[in-house]
Amino acid sequence: LSEQARHKGATGDFTLLMQSIQLASKVVSTAVRKAGIAGLFGLEGAVNVQGEDQKKLDIIANENFINTLRSSTKVCLMVSEENDDPVTVATDKSGKYVCVFDPLDGSSNIDCGVSVGSIFGVYERKSPVGECASAADALQPGSELLAAGYTMYGSSTQLVLAMKGGKVQIFTLDPAIGEFIHTGTDVMIPEKPKRIYSVNEGNESLFPDAVRRFIRQCKAASPKPYSLRYVGSMVSDVHRTLLYGGIFMYPSTKSAPAGKLRLLYECNPMSMLMEAAGGRAITAPGRRILDLEPAKIHERAPIFLGCKRDVDIIEALLAE
Repeated sequence: LSEQARHKGATGDFTLLMQSIQLASKVVSTAVRKAGIAGLFGLEGAVNVQGEDQKKLDIIANENFINTLRSSTKVCLMVSEENDDPVTVATDKSGKYVCVFDPLDGSSNIDCGVSVGSIFGVYERKSPVGECASAADALQPGSELLAAGYTMYGSSTQLVLAMKGGKVQIFTLDPAIGEFIHTGTDVMIPEKPKRIYSVNEGNESLFPDAVRRFIRQCKAASPKPYSLRYVGSMVSDVHRTLLYGGIFMYPSTKSAPAGKLRLLYECNPMSMLMEAAGGRAITAPGRRILDLEPAKIHERAPIFLGCKRDVDIIEALLAE
């Protein structure tokens, strides 16, 4: 609402869309916290387009985001990690926005109680309002994002958001009143970031040489080595990197040369947030994640994001 007040031509449509994302996050937060009691742990028995086994909560979170956003009447198209094809909205109930999302990132950790989250990004459609939207409306570089964020379901439920050209804001769900409270204003990566690297080091033998050299440098750093922190939930690992500094990496491997994380609804939103907080996000030397032109809705990309100090180091190694 405060952002809306700064734009004289604002219609309120974007505000209503963000309220729908907020509502979807509240519902997913409740489902995550009740999962053990309600019997929502375990596999659903299906496999998504990524070839990953779907958890019961994956299905619930996905249906919740789709239904909530469709009901807002402000979106024309949705792209979800869990759906093979884009989800279109009837033209008489659609708006001018496209929403891309991973409804429940890190769901493989659900059964052991590790923090998970929802990642989202919002674009303005390219086709005229009133026409049927298509995948082309979503295939835009991250630099065109109007907003990006994630909701983390951990010790507390926090919604982290950045608007185009703005700073990172953090909102924490107060369970007593059922509303998100603004708890972090203009969040920036610390000027003296912690020395932390985050990567699935079990795959080190499959990493490019430059990444293996960076890991060795981290371990040999003085006066003390970097700390390794890796949760396996992108939301959790990026949240820590945002608040403490350091670097999060999901590089290509010999078995996955294109990387694993999806560009449209994982890499792009997280990269926008990281840059808004004063950090960097690249996929290769001189190649900013937000400049990549996606060709497919489920396209993947290697990613290195975090404080400038560490991303500059890995970029120099990759360039050698």
